[in-house]
Amino acid sequence: MRENPHMSTAPVDQALEWIHEAGEVTQAHFRSSELHVGSKSDGSPVTVADRDAEHLLRERIAEAFPADGIIGEEHDDREGSSGRQWIIDPIDGTRAFSHGVATYSNLLALTDDDGPLLGIINLPALGETVWAVRGEGCWFNGERVSGGPPALPGEQRVLCVSGFHDWSPEMFAAAHDANVALRTWGDAYGYALVATSRAHAMFDPQLEWWDLAAPLLVIQESGAMITRRDGGEDLAARSHDGPYALSAIASNDGDHSFWVDLLA
Repeated sequence: MRENPHMSTAPVDQALEWIHEAGEVTQAHFRSSELHVGSKSDGSPVTVADRDAEHLLRERIAEAFPADGIIGEEHDDREGSSGRQWIIDPIDGTRAFSHGVATYSNLLALTDDDGPLLGIINLPALGETVWAVRGEGCWFNGERVSGGPPALPGEQRVLCVSGFHDWSPEMFAAAHDANVALRTWGDAYGYALVATSRAHAMFDPQLEWWDLAAPLLVIQESGAMITRRDGGEDLAARSHDGPYALSAIASNDGDHSFWVDLLA
């Protein structure tokens, strides 16, 4: 499945097995007429599928690596002593999930003292998994990703976004003038599209670390570029206090400054 499978210190095969299990948990609730969608304190949606999938991943990690720390969107952090930390977003794109839209994903990342080590974007309703290991590249359903922009006719570039809630009229005008096609293929799906050369760029103005940890390494190991909205390379730097204070722009067309100027 992977080149040089004994080279990595990341438990790739275990993590892939776990994330696919989590995907099956979410698929059991997907498009169910009995699915109840609640709201968290920050107003974002949550379902039993979010909580059950994260619980499963936490159980698998704790059993295999009891000294590792765990943080996730739906449950309390678990401190570790190994210097490694797992980051879980059981359903990235809960609004898509709760509306029966297949672009939602399960995210799992592993960091160590040197930063992100493993990142997985699993898209169970689409049958797609994109993952990366630090220093070893990026894979899409078992095939190594070659990187680069999409081979599309014409000069129009495709920008994915999770929404337009903070877009100004000037931003829309600038995108139109630059011949940029805007598509709401957002959440982690947008980063998967950039990493696999199916879109040119992805923009997220508001993120938490569990939204970003897995896509960050996937983008970097695919050969694409990722920065904060302002072009800064410290993706963990918060722009303000409170929730969703991170931001990201990813691009694969070799002109990242164009996207920063357009979106900053």
